[in-house]
Amino acid sequence: MRFSKLYCPTLKEAPREAEVVSHQLMLRAGMIRKEASGIYSYLPLGYRILRKFEAIVRKEMNRAGAQEVHMPMVSSAELWKETGRWDKYGKELLRITDRHDNEFCLGPTHEEVITDIVRNEVRSYKQLPLNLYQIQTKFRDEIRPRFGLMRGREFYMKDSYSFERDEESLDTTYKTMADAYHRIFESCGLDFRMVEADNGSIGGSSSAEFMVLADTGEDTIMECKQVKYAANVEIHTDEYFQKQCPDVPLSELRETKGIEVGHIFKLGTTYSEQMKATFVDQDGQSKPFVMGCYGIGVSRTVAAAIEQNHDEKGIKWPKALSPYEVDIIVTNIRKDELREPAEALYQTLLDNDVDVLIDDRAESAGVKFKDADLIGFSTQVVFGKSWTENQQVELKDRMTGESKHCTVEEVINELLGR
Repeated sequence: MRFSKLYCPTLKEAPREAEVVSHQLMLRAGMIRKEASGIYSYLPLGYRILRKFEAIVRKEMNRAGAQEVHMPMVSSAELWKETGRWDKYGKELLRITDRHDNEFCLGPTHEEVITDIVRNEVRSYKQLPLNLYQIQTKFRDEIRPRFGLMRGREFYMKDSYSFERDEESLDTTYKTMADAYHRIFESCGLDFRMVEADNGSIGGSSSAEFMVLADTGEDTIMECKQVKYAANVEIHTDEYFQKQCPDVPLSELRETKGIEVGHIFKLGTTYSEQMKATFVDQDGQSKPFVMGCYGIGVSRTVAAAIEQNHDEKGIKWPKALSPYEVDIIVTNIRKDELREPAEALYQTLLDNDVDVLIDDRAESAGVKFKDADLIGFSTQVVFGKSWTENQQVELKDRMTGESKHCTVEEVINELLGR
């Protein structure tokens, strides 16, 4: 992609409404634009990042044995009434009525819908375990949406649901999904914790949250690294901690802030019993499915990555999430001796399937450097003074701030992993 053709309307200053860093920088970097309170459009760079994280999630879900489906965003009120959540969920559930006076809602989550699908198709224990997932837009009518993608009304989410014969099978899938979540967040280079958590409105017997550590996080975590203990302050008590590895003094506990980006639940038979979703076990008896639920906030994780990785210049994307892997900066596009070798490198990287952007704009070097740091491209290759003097480029790592001078051949070998 050529920067001269890229739709990236950057801003010198963030709008006053932007309170947290991720909101400010995504607006300034031309990644999102507000349509209404808590509702945003993703511009090209923002959408590319979203899709990159989505690809990581999809890879690990498939690896864990989950199968992808796509359910409607609009759900029938009848399903929600079966579980009682039509009334219990509260005003966050945006209810709508069609021209025939049938009631629906914009799905904030899909336990009812997926249970209805499975109860109508799965009859035997031989078809279990079954794990189905989707990556889709959700809507929750937050009373006070804020912080951009951190707490919006419309958001992008991966939600998966497992159907098991018994609690033992659920324990196995729960661990498989927890392991997959670890791989997902590790792949993104994020500092995170898996913490014991409250089940909230989803229900079930137990759950765990995945928290990206950041000073701006709304959640408080109590953790003890000595025994690998971590719990949301909502459920933590000193008595509970001491019952868990009792020889550790309370002074070892530390309080830190986190942003919830994932949540896994052992639902048990909460939904299957209410919706009469059953299967025939090997003993010929009809039994309710034992269920699990596993969610990742895709758009929220993108924002959380910024909250954890930024400086005064802008975003510092982990390599896996950078909108382009490489940004080639030509300090003076009018100079043939700079433009031509930069174009040659650009073409070589394209031919080798590297996700590359070349800054071919007729702007000053200062503008190009500021935009590169604001947007946060993880790797920058600069054709400038060092090329003119000794045929070397500057290779810069946005995350670490480190840079070095090297030949084009060395850049190619490093980027292609040779």
